[in-house]
Amino acid sequence: MTRASAVRGTVATLGLLATMTLMGCPGKGAVHPSGSDDARSPQGGSASAPASTASTGGAAAAEPAPVPAAAPATVPAVRQYDRRDGPGWRPARGARVVADPNGPAADEARLLAGDLGLPFDRGPARAGDVELLPRVGQAGGPEAYELTTEGRKVTITSAGDTGLFYGTRTVVQAVRTGGGLPEGVIKDAPDRPQRGLNLDIARKHFPADWIEARLREMADLKLNQLGLHFSDDQGFRIESSSHPEIVSQQHLTKAEVRRIVTLAGSLHITVVPEIDSPGHLGAVIAAHPGLQLRDATGAVARGAVDISNPESARIVDDLLREYAPLFPGRWFHLGADEYRALMARDPQASYPGLADAARRKYGPRARVQDLATGWLNDRAAVVRSLGRTPKAWNDGFFPDGVVVPDKSIEVEYWTGKENGARNPQDYLNEGRTLVNLNDEFLYYVLGEPNDFRYPTGERIYGGWGPAVLRGTAAASAAGPDRVLGGRLAVWCDRAAAQTPKQVAAGIHVPLAAVAQRVWDPRPPTRPWPDFRSLAERVRR
Repeated sequence: MTRASAVRGTVATLGLLATMTLMGCPGKGAVHPSGSDDARSPQGGSASAPASTASTGGAAAAEPAPVPAAAPATVPAVRQYDRRDGPGWRPARGARVVADPNGPAADEARLLAGDLGLPFDRGPARAGDVELLPRVGQAGGPEAYELTTEGRKVTITSAGDTGLFYGTRTVVQAVRTGGGLPEGVIKDAPDRPQRGLNLDIARKHFPADWIEARLREMADLKLNQLGLHFSDDQGFRIESSSHPEIVSQQHLTKAEVRRIVTLAGSLHITVVPEIDSPGHLGAVIAAHPGLQLRDATGAVARGAVDISNPESARIVDDLLREYAPLFPGRWFHLGADEYRALMARDPQASYPGLADAARRKYGPRARVQDLATGWLNDRAAVVRSLGRTPKAWNDGFFPDGVVVPDKSIEVEYWTGKENGARNPQDYLNEGRTLVNLNDEFLYYVLGEPNDFRYPTGERIYGGWGPAVLRGTAAASAAGPDRVLGGRLAVWCDRAAAQTPKQVAAGIHVPLAAVAQRVWDPRPPTRPWPDFRSLAERVRR
């Protein structure tokens, strides 16, 4: 089965339909505006039914109007456009999407054909067509692409199928916003390798089709990473065979997760699972109360397991091993944030049992933080043995300990509000790589507790960038090899504060702003009101 045969839900917007109808494109019976994802798949009539006629037919009855010679209006903006004289390209009658049907570009070509309501054909390409050509060794890497519009034909080339896919997203957005592509050459590539959205599906259940809709929105914005935080105090939201007792009544089945992961893969998005530990495990503790951490007075440490109890590690490792095959991407997020024992003013005095366990395991100078660091390193070793790269939140990394956090763990930097908060520059100076989830700009927290405010696209667009890791100050030495990218994060602290529909509407423009800033870190040139309008015009 090709990636194109997965459930891709390709969508042509009503605005695109109207534009193409006015231009004489093969719209009737070719594109399905019914809202059915199946009807719009590349296997539907839109992608294949007219192919035999188109491949033998002649040119369009009349030459389409020229496209103005200016960079196409897209989100994110293309990074380089070299203007040439000529008419450009519009999807006129007789146009096709052309690629080798047995080659690596076939899936992307079929998807583009479905989006534009054009036939897919093996070629050879001619005037009016869009051709996708893999080009081994092309500069820029697998996410970079070149798009050449010349002689009323468009050619997309890339060293990788991801780059070809991003080229097709530029074509689709250019048709939506301007009717076509201008004459010339576009050279485009992302600045940061990790770009995306983080979803808290533990505190609030989101249906599978809602998550799939976010994937399609992300793909159009050339975002490539979806984090799923599915375990917390309020719920455990994915079916489990190793520990079914911990699963919440409302949850995603494994079949639904496979569908999500398959769609994500077809859209060049990696899904990153997160099982947060040793804090945020209230749903696990509810089924296993013997794991509960208590302080010296016997008071419960909410959501925290006793990391001196071997049974705590056994259950978490069972879950890591169970879910790794379900999420075949590169990463597994281990959480490690807000462990209650380390939020105490004096962890050794408040949690003497953990302090004793630390000294027994790591020597007389060891403290509770060393026991927690050892826990993180042990979980990281488990996910590495499963072929995954571990991630963890920045407040799970502690300096000056007997035990040092493993350097292979990617730091997801979100806050500077924890006890003993460290500047993000400290992590960079240690040689660590960071991903930016700056809670000042990128945290969409339902109900706005703890002084959080819903992020605005305008503030992200004008004041944030990958190097702005904490507060509003930029870190130094924060290039793409050190700060790997960023994600907008939805947290559902007050789950009832918004419906899924409201969340989708609330994050749409901020997500577009994030997409722009991680694709191109240079200050945006398009005025904010124009960008906001554009973000609405390019959406599905």
